[in-house]
Amino acid sequence: MRRRLVGLAGLVALLLTLLPPATAPALAAQPDLTITSAARYLVDPARSRVHVTVDLTVTNHKPDTTTRRYYFDRASLAVPSHTSAFTVTVDGARPGIHATKRTADYTIVAISFGTKVFSGKSLPIRVTFDIVDPGGSPGRSIRVGQALVTFPIWAFGTAGTPGSTVEVDLPAGYRVSFPSGTLAGPTPGSGGELVYRAASIADPTTFFAQLLGDRPGAYAETTIRPVVGGLVAPVTIDAWTDDPSFGRRTGDLLSAGIPALGTAIGLPYPRQGPLVVQESISRSLGGYAGLFDPAEGRISVDFAADPFIVLHEAGHIWFNGDLLADRWADEGFASYYAQLVAGSLDLDAAPATLTPELEQARIPLNAWTGVGEADRSTEAYAYAASLSLAQAIADRAGAADLSAVWQAAAARRSAYQPLASAGGDLATQSLAAAPDWRALLDLLETTTGRSFEDLWRTWVARPADAAALDRRDATRARYETTLAEAGSWQLPASIRSAMTSWSFDTADGLLSQASAVLDERTTIAARSAAAGLTPPPTLERDFEGTGGLRAAAAEGAAELAAIDAITAAAADRPSDPSPVEVLGLVGSQPEAELASAGQAFATGDLAAAVEHAGTARAAWTSAGDVGLRRGSTIAGALLLIGLVVGVAIARYRGRRHGGRRRRYQPHAHRTTGTGPSA
Repeated sequence: MRRRLVGLAGLVALLLTLLPPATAPALAAQPDLTITSAARYLVDPARSRVHVTVDLTVTNHKPDTTTRRYYFDRASLAVPSHTSAFTVTVDGARPGIHATKRTADYTIVAISFGTKVFSGKSLPIRVTFDIVDPGGSPGRSIRVGQALVTFPIWAFGTAGTPGSTVEVDLPAGYRVSFPSGTLAGPTPGSGGELVYRAASIADPTTFFAQLLGDRPGAYAETTIRPVVGGLVAPVTIDAWTDDPSFGRRTGDLLSAGIPALGTAIGLPYPRQGPLVVQESISRSLGGYAGLFDPAEGRISVDFAADPFIVLHEAGHIWFNGDLLADRWADEGFASYYAQLVAGSLDLDAAPATLTPELEQARIPLNAWTGVGEADRSTEAYAYAASLSLAQAIADRAGAADLSAVWQAAAARRSAYQPLASAGGDLATQSLAAAPDWRALLDLLETTTGRSFEDLWRTWVARPADAAALDRRDATRARYETTLAEAGSWQLPASIRSAMTSWSFDTADGLLSQASAVLDERTTIAARSAAAGLTPPPTLERDFEGTGGLRAAAAEGAAELAAIDAITAAAADRPSDPSPVEVLGLVGSQPEAELASAGQAFATGDLAAAVEHAGTARAAWTSAGDVGLRRGSTIAGALLLIGLVVGVAIARYRGRRHGGRRRRYQPHAHRTTGTGPSA
């Protein structure tokens, strides 16, 4: 009996896209047909293609019957999109191949064997095609160039059929990784190429790998000269020589984006040296799509980075550790302004959003470590959370006040400044370094007049930081009270320094001292007014910093002592002096001394004031005694004078009467002779 020949068209699914194999058409070989393959991918950067050779072995397992013979003579294959130059070879036959369907993910080709594969027989078939770099989007799944190669790798065969193999041959010099799947290697090929292999694949329909290779090469440089606030800011764009589109789109983006960033931030262009934006690959950047190295003046951007990433890295021209100290602040505001500028330029911006999944990795942003130190989930959360916080801060502060904060930060101005009327050394209070989370909070609240503490407690603070915020609340309340009490006086620089550094124990002690001095000021003012005195400027100068709070306290005590001395002197002034007191005050000038004491007090010469007051008081308190002594002295003097005069008169009279008697006394007769007289 003659057998009937029954042809079966086998369908073989060859999955070669970036999507999981399940997304390809549900094509499967008949159970009685098995296929294994040896696929070789030859990377050809010079022609921007990967040439693929697939040696298929088709085997018919369907047994014939006594009346029918079964054979296979064709099959359909799914191959990648962007494929072309299909060929099929079968020894001794004239096979055919053509595309029957093309989509963005795959192409279906129909293969005619040109012969029949009967039961129990196998047929070797060679299929070749090219995977061609389509150009266009920088993030495309297929790129084949001198600097970068990336494409998907599939095995070919029927489901559950082991034995297929894959080989990839790549020119030397590429650094290769496999973002998905893996192949063994590399081993050197006969021509020095890099060879990667996957042998004896258990199920070719589930095999998938993505190769990513890059190699250092020459850059093509272009220079743009955006103008920021009237200042030309030259930027060099380094694009791979085989990727000129990177240079064009990045240059166009930054020519508009850098000036827009400067305007939105409200600061001039800060860089003094050159800036280079260099095309790179995220693997060489530690997995980041972009990195900014301020010391090197280089922004490295992944070849497929979207406009938001480029603008974010450009935002780091300002937010790079020099303006703000903390990573979350730099990253958050670089993202915030990148998003803002992207919107103003009508560009699609896709920053990371805070999802419930990311919330699972939540940390206080002050616990976010340096670049490359945290795990991927923490990094993803922190980037998204930093942007959310920056948006909340900007919404509450307003654009103008936020720019004022950046201006203060750039000038290293503390939030705790003297009054606007102050001059000289009191004009500014400086920060030692870029504001950290504490100084930033102070600047925001002082500049805007609004509280941001709730945002800090929600997003930023670790447990120890929350305790510091509690201390800050209490001490700031004391600070505000003391500031109001001081009125036109400036609080000492020591207090402002302690507040700036969040040294609240120190600040509390200094505020207590300041309050005591201000209380003395009030007492001095009242007692001076009662005494008709003018308080000297010394206490204010010492309080504001010339002498310090200890000197101010000593000055206050000395002023009160001087007032006491002057008041005591004035109290001892006799209201109706007696003649004796008038006599005692003769030759002294206590009123002039008291006036001199007041003048010396007003100028701050307290020692002279006390001395003059003491002199005046001594004159008044001793006037009676001095008068009595002077009266006694005068009386004694007068008595003595009287006695002297009396004696003189008596003597004078005596001399006059004695002269008269001598005038009338008779002369004795003189005798002569040698004997004694009678």
